[in-house]
Amino acid sequence: MTDTFAAAISHFLPFMILPICHSRYLECPPMGLETLKIDDFQLHASTTKRYGLGAHRGRLNIQAGLYEDDLYDGAWCAGRDDPLQWFEVDARRLTKFTGVITQGRSSLWSSDWVTSYKVMVSNDSHTWITLKNGSEDLIFRGNREKEIPVRNIFPAPVVARYIRINPRSWFTSGSICMRVEILGCPMPDPNNYYHRRNEVITTDDLDFRHHSYKEMRQLMKVVNEMCPNVTRIYNIGKSHSGLKLYAIEISDNPGEHEVGEPEFRYTAGSHGNEVLGRELLLLLMQFMCLEYLSGNQRIRHLVEETRIHLLPSVNPDGYEKAFEVGSELSGWSLGRWSNDGIDIHHNFPDLNSILWEAEAKKWIPRKMFNHHVPIPEGNFINILIVAVETRALIAWMEKMPFVLGGNLQGGELVVTFPYDKTRSLGVTREQTSTPDDHVFRWLAFSYASTHRLMTDANQRVCHTEDFAKEDGTINGASWHTAAGSMNDFSYLHTNCFELSMYVGCDKFPHESELPEEWENNRESLLVFMEQVHRGIKGVVRDVQGRGIANAIISVEGINHDIRTAADGDYWRLLNPGEYRVTARAEGYSLTSKKCEVGYEMGATRCDFIIGRTNLSRIKEIMEKFNKQPIRLPVRQLQLEIVILQITECNHSRTYFFK
Repeated sequence: MTDTFAAAISHFLPFMILPICHSRYLECPPMGLETLKIDDFQLHASTTKRYGLGAHRGRLNIQAGLYEDDLYDGAWCAGRDDPLQWFEVDARRLTKFTGVITQGRSSLWSSDWVTSYKVMVSNDSHTWITLKNGSEDLIFRGNREKEIPVRNIFPAPVVARYIRINPRSWFTSGSICMRVEILGCPMPDPNNYYHRRNEVITTDDLDFRHHSYKEMRQLMKVVNEMCPNVTRIYNIGKSHSGLKLYAIEISDNPGEHEVGEPEFRYTAGSHGNEVLGRELLLLLMQFMCLEYLSGNQRIRHLVEETRIHLLPSVNPDGYEKAFEVGSELSGWSLGRWSNDGIDIHHNFPDLNSILWEAEAKKWIPRKMFNHHVPIPEGNFINILIVAVETRALIAWMEKMPFVLGGNLQGGELVVTFPYDKTRSLGVTREQTSTPDDHVFRWLAFSYASTHRLMTDANQRVCHTEDFAKEDGTINGASWHTAAGSMNDFSYLHTNCFELSMYVGCDKFPHESELPEEWENNRESLLVFMEQVHRGIKGVVRDVQGRGIANAIISVEGINHDIRTAADGDYWRLLNPGEYRVTARAEGYSLTSKKCEVGYEMGATRCDFIIGRTNLSRIKEIMEKFNKQPIRLPVRQLQLEIVILQITECNHSRTYFFK
């Protein structure tokens, strides 16, 4: 059918419906009820039970709030339970409809779903034609419960502008309630201004499709072969079913930590059914390789000044379950958990309670540090409740000196930052800030503000929360409390500041949506990586010029310290300002200096040279005498100490002039 012919039909024959008869035909993708491409004004219904159950809530996989109310319920529900009710979608242009997907009502308290329905189409919304099975109206089988989606493909595609679903039967103990997705292909129409205005096109030549585990591994191999000098593939462990957890490193010296170069990580897929993040990381590694080869200076600077790690699938077992069913039929939870039923993202030791108890007992800093909180013995041994994937992540986090990380999630449009657990017992939502709250807020905003939709005031809420009014960011505990999150654990157990990016309303978008989702997130992914170079950095050395590992870096006014890496280098994320910074290590005297962080990108250099304490010098003298009691005259003992001081001073002077 030509564009001209399609336009002519719409103009001259408003009552004509065109069935397209083929023995086999390509199924069309979802029109976008779940992804919000179909806006609220395109959805209509015969009646509604109340506003929160209106037609605008009849979207596939939409979620109700914990406490259902008049605004955000989990379906369209008819005001009356009779066969005259209908749910309607206005495609706003001629569309080839090929099928319908339905769910029941999302609710903890009600059980409502439609068990059979008819489908009607129209070009003017007044005269309707029912799809037929021969001379009989075609009755489609609906849902048997409220959560698992059911897809019905039409015997032949039909072209129209409007489509209605007319429930014929429903769960006997419930009401007429539906969540819906329509499968449809817009007919070509260059004169349709609405469609052209809202079309998002990418110019990046990338592999926009969903990848199985085997295909993901192959794609990573292709990227590595294209950019062998700046990439390296490795694995951090295995999943419950034995699949390797592959990561790719992007750096000008892959496989090697360079002194002074910060390490960054992105992870995705801890919930296996939240697939968009996984595909975004696969697209990101392709993009960075191609742009590096083409000489993109921004990408080259990132690669040469940062050691980047991308782990696209934390939970490959869960992903394979969702992938097998497909993007529209996996529902809200299939594949979310690991093979042994564990939510990996919230499977980490709860170090918040340990720290807060120590603070309440005034144990800090005498008995416990305010950072690098250790995992208590016995808290993390039971293999029945700790996923093998979680263990692999923790070992990886402890091995690499990560400075900043983001884990990509799905089902919302928001960036969350620690703490994720509320400090008050029994409270489900409460602002619970870290000592680095201002830094976390900036980091979250750096992603949200550069995302195409997160801060758009006109963007419809995904489910129940309007995050756009909060600039697309929220403190995790303010949203809902969650103990043992990866974000809280990373902040309290390591140096790494970790945030969660919820990158789209649809957890598992159809692959036709991937180019637009890439455009939505591409700039945000890059900008957030660049934030690893914000704050101060340096090396803590002794007077001989040797780097001191595990030295503590404290910033006055911020009750959270970090530590140096194996070579004595450190990175401390800070917002612009002037700070008094102290470096100290066991056996060494502490040293303080003022360090200023500017507004321009690039961390301020702030190095430290610290000398040993007298006590450590005495210990060295004792070791010199095989730790025997020193039977030297006091004057000789003092002379030994002076000699050590002069030696250190000479080394320091030599190092200084170097």
